[in-house]
Amino acid sequence: MSAQVFAADEQTDRPVDLARWVALAERVLADRGIGDDAELSLMFVDETAIAGLNERFLGRKGPTDVLSFPIEDELIGPGHVPDQEASGPGRGPAELEDMPLLIGDVVICPEVAWRQAPQHSGAYEDEIALLLVHGILHLLGMDHEEDTEAAMMEALEQQLLAAHHREPGAIP
Repeated sequence: MSAQVFAADEQTDRPVDLARWVALAERVLADRGIGDDAELSLMFVDETAIAGLNERFLGRKGPTDVLSFPIEDELIGPGHVPDQEASGPGRGPAELEDMPLLIGDVVICPEVAWRQAPQHSGAYEDEIALLLVHGILHLLGMDHEEDTEAAMMEALEQQLLAAHHREPGAIP
């Protein structure tokens, strides 16, 4: 069994095959050792929505292609004791082993992906796949601020895409 991926398409600019991208996310997470006790959410939004998130959380103006929002480790890590009030009336606190690992959110803008695909990855679907893998790797702690980190992240992206997006058995 693999991690649970919840997806929503909140835009109408470009077609999005949610089942395809959920399957890719599940395969990438499984490849990275993330099991069925984990959850990730995937949202496809328009340029206005992603521009708002970009400015609010990163202080950058304008739309971008993908944003990742990891859940803070202290919220899910060992030693976290759920708030007694959050457990609801008549119930005790949840057991830690019963709580899913909340990985975070990946937000993709298909319109930006559509525009940059010809100069970046070639096809729209390949661009969405790249952005999804890129976003997941950010959630798993990878970054590209330094040249060596960027090279490692790009190499792993290509490895994951080759194994799970471009493979003969992958969803076309």
